[in-house]
Amino acid sequence: MTEDTAHFPPVDPVKAGLQGCCPRCGQGKLFDGFLKVKSVCANCDLDLAFADSGDGPVVFVILIVGFIVVGAALWMEVNINPPLWLHFLLWIPLACGLSLVLMRLLKGVLINLQYRNNARQGEIDRG
Repeated sequence: MTEDTAHFPPVDPVKAGLQGCCPRCGQGKLFDGFLKVKSVCANCDLDLAFADSGDGPVVFVILIVGFIVVGAALWMEVNINPPLWLHFLLWIPLACGLSLVLMRLLKGVLINLQYRNNARQGEIDRG
C-alpha cells in the first residue's frame, strides 16, 4: 500500500537537466553539492539510485572543451604569436572553468534522459 500513485506532468529532460532539477517532478534539486547526485529528490521522493551517468558527460566535455580551447589557442598563436606564459595564463583557467561548468550541465541532462528513456544497464537474455 505504500506504492507511489502520484502523477507528474511530463518534464523536458534537457531543460530540467540544464537547470539541475529532478527528472520526475522538475522541481527538486538533482545535485547535492556541485557534481554529487542526491540520493532522493526532496520534492517528490524519487530514489535517484538509478542515476549513473558514467563516462558519457566526460567524453562530451573533453571533445567540446578540447575543440574550443585548442582551436582558440592555435588561432591566437598563428595570428598574434603571444609569449608562452600568456598561453598558460589564458587557456589553462579557461579549460578548467569550461570543463567544470559543462560537466554539471551535461551530467544533469544525461541523468534526465536516462530517467525519461528508462535506461538501465544492459543485460544478456539467456532465455
